[in-house]
Amino acid sequence: MTTQTNKETRGFETEAKQLLQLMIHSLYSNKEVFLRELISNASDAADKLRFQALSKPDIYENDTELKVIIDFDKDAGTLSITDNGIGMDRDDVISNLGTIARSGTAQFLQSLSGDQKKDSQLIGQFGVGFYSAFIVASEVEVITRKAGTPASDAVRWVSAGEADYSIENAERASRGTTVILKLRDDAKEFADPFRLRQIVKKYADHISIPVLLPKQATDEKQDAETEYEAVNDAKALWTRPRTDVSEEEYTEFYKHISHDFESPLTWSHNKVEGKLEYTSLLYLPARAPFDLWNRDGVRGLKLYVQRVFIMDQAEQFLPLYLRFIKGVVDSNDISLNVSREILQKDPAVDSMRSALTKRALDMLAKLKKDDSEKYAAFWKEFGQVLKEGPGEDFGNRESIAKLLMFASTHEGSKGQDQGLEDYVARMKPEQDKIYYLIADSEKAARSSPHLEIFRKKGIEVLLLSDRIDEWLMSHLHEFDGKSLQDITRGDLDLGKLDNEEEKKAQEKQEETLKPLLERVKTALDDRIKEVRVSHRLTDSPACLALAEDDMGAQMRKIMQASGQAVPESKPIFELNPDHPLIAKLDAEQDEERFGDLISLLFDQASLADGNELEDPARFSRQLNKLLLELCD
Repeated sequence: MTTQTNKETRGFETEAKQLLQLMIHSLYSNKEVFLRELISNASDAADKLRFQALSKPDIYENDTELKVIIDFDKDAGTLSITDNGIGMDRDDVISNLGTIARSGTAQFLQSLSGDQKKDSQLIGQFGVGFYSAFIVASEVEVITRKAGTPASDAVRWVSAGEADYSIENAERASRGTTVILKLRDDAKEFADPFRLRQIVKKYADHISIPVLLPKQATDEKQDAETEYEAVNDAKALWTRPRTDVSEEEYTEFYKHISHDFESPLTWSHNKVEGKLEYTSLLYLPARAPFDLWNRDGVRGLKLYVQRVFIMDQAEQFLPLYLRFIKGVVDSNDISLNVSREILQKDPAVDSMRSALTKRALDMLAKLKKDDSEKYAAFWKEFGQVLKEGPGEDFGNRESIAKLLMFASTHEGSKGQDQGLEDYVARMKPEQDKIYYLIADSEKAARSSPHLEIFRKKGIEVLLLSDRIDEWLMSHLHEFDGKSLQDITRGDLDLGKLDNEEEKKAQEKQEETLKPLLERVKTALDDRIKEVRVSHRLTDSPACLALAEDDMGAQMRKIMQASGQAVPESKPIFELNPDHPLIAKLDAEQDEERFGDLISLLFDQASLADGNELEDPARFSRQLNKLLLELCD
């Protein structure tokens, strides 16, 4: 219903209602973080005002001292957080406060496990920090006015965190936003001045604008004459020397800029002086965000120029395969009146991008060297994204390769992924290649017949099963001077790992089995590219191999799933000359029966490779026919 104040009541979306109920029923294990989120939002509003003021100085309205003021009233049980930042108009309020986590609410709700402690870690990944206010408040009121608009254009938003919220016009003399919380009975501790000071010092010491509390710490409520004092350090953390910043401060600053509720795995703080001058603070998150695989999503570092906030997601400073890195870069060499288009053409940005990429990779390398457990946690969350690197960043290909991890046949790995450096260190003296196998899953890889000769000779093979692995290996051809070899491709050549006697025996077998190979080729006709004697097998009767330049099954499936045309290719059929089944086939005189048996053997090899049968009905008929013969 609309009145003279243009008041209306709007309902939350169904998913928003669910999320609010989770908030209200203490989803967070630590309630005090609500204040961190509200102060962080206020700080962001101040940053946005500073940026707009670069082109519109009048937007300050003669109030250039940006700050956050916290007021409380013990008797009334209220707490308010006020900023003089950019503020919001009616459309902003409806967009930002009326719809919760617009891009991620459904995914968030699907990710909940029912474990409050675990679920609380998800909050920061879905952009719902403001709604943490409902953990401690039975009602939240927001009064806000956008900078540059008249006092009569202010907006009041009120909600009890249930089915709906109200929104109406209001009067506000100054720009900015005030969030007023009506505290629940079990949250009255947050109207205590000592408790508030403790929380501000803990979570907001690094924020670059002052957070003010009443000067008289014993006051239980304030009046118009109340004097305020800054409780936080109010100095941009990245501008301070590393030796002056504690681990706790680094951690809280990460949570401030990322809105993540989990501590980072590691970070790198660096100041560059000389031809280019800039400071960077890069963080490695502990958990992947829900939109990690959306390559078109919003990402990047917070960009400051001479400590003035410019933009939130400056993606120009790191390549896409490092999109999980969070942090800040503050430059003295970029124009204050910067735009994304200018950034893309600025040579200084190119130099900074190159240096920041190297620093991010060095940070990962140091973590891998110093803390294998943390690196394993990183790899589990972000490994597949890092695998995009060799194809996108030729200059850093070797550095990225040192960070890659794979499952392996090495007996001492105990299920732990292995790096390429580990593999090279264990190579046999006469070995000149790094061998790998690509399959749909690690289990399928471990049971592949292609591993048989490698097991016999004790040669380690890397087992690749991520959907990106075939694409990765098409760009990663060598490491540490050793070429990488797919053991399912081409004619297997183990080089010096084969002795002369074995080679002579193989040549003799090939000559002896020529007539059999001709019969097999005739029987399978256009289903295969060629048939040959296998040097890979010790136990299985047959296997399928790929031609050197043919597309593998993994890439074919990806292209088919995306609706792209897949180039036609046929497998190479290899027979194990030492297997008794091959000897029996060679002795088979009935050509029809020979054809059925060879077709079954081919389909069996195809299934062992993880492929779908071209004609499952034919396979069933031939198998049933064979079973009937055996039963007679």
